[in-house]
Amino acid sequence: MKKIISWLIRFVPRKYLQRVGGFGLKAVATCFYRGSAVTCPVCEYSYRSFMPYGRINPRPNALCPNCLSLERHRLIWLYLHERTNFFQSKLHVLHIAPEACFIKRLEKIHGDYYITADIESPLAKVKMDIHEIPFTANTFDAVLCNHVLEHVRDDIQAMSEIYRVLKPGGFAILQVPFFNPIPEVTFEDNTITDPREREKVFGQDDHVRKYGHDYPKRMERAGLKAIEDNFVNDLLEETRKKFGLVKGETLYKGVKV
Repeated sequence: MKKIISWLIRFVPRKYLQRVGGFGLKAVATCFYRGSAVTCPVCEYSYRSFMPYGRINPRPNALCPNCLSLERHRLIWLYLHERTNFFQSKLHVLHIAPEACFIKRLEKIHGDYYITADIESPLAKVKMDIHEIPFTANTFDAVLCNHVLEHVRDDIQAMSEIYRVLKPGGFAILQVPFFNPIPEVTFEDNTITDPREREKVFGQDDHVRKYGHDYPKRMERAGLKAIEDNFVNDLLEETRKKFGLVKGETLYKGVKV
């Protein structure tokens, strides 16, 4: 199973996996993953464990076979519940590169105020280049941008655009991947074009930078107040195990002050 998932992630375009991947995984889960040891807080389905996920060395207990949430999605869901008013009020929300596990659930909460956008995803309502967001300033209460900035040409410009369209006091969830060893300064090199070399240097062949410990400073260069929240570490160990969360994963929130 690990080898199959790894091959699919590496060689099948994401836009196709988003459309059809869930059907097969649900069938596999029905047969092999019945149980109650873990529960996905997004869809509330329980299993004996989550499925493995990853391109080269799949992580165990990572992927919910029902809604396709990963550790980072479950962490964001819980964080928004516990630390923000995201689920208590109808907000204007921009969701960039929307994940399948979130879309219908967030539409139910925020209705027409919930806007999904992406440059190519078939799941998004609006076709959009993150470097030129087609909305006026001070439009959104919240922006969700999860594992996107490592793919874009200019992450500072992209975050500046996010800053522009946020209302004063609004916030953005801006998760990016970190690969060990984490450099002190974010590394970029546009001359590296070979896919296998890019995978070796940046962690994935469609990434254009390897983020370092300076990531909050990059957020601040775009105008955002950077908040590093270790929310997951405040949870009980039994809670982390139940929801398949990783201790030590920092949540990055940018606030427009």
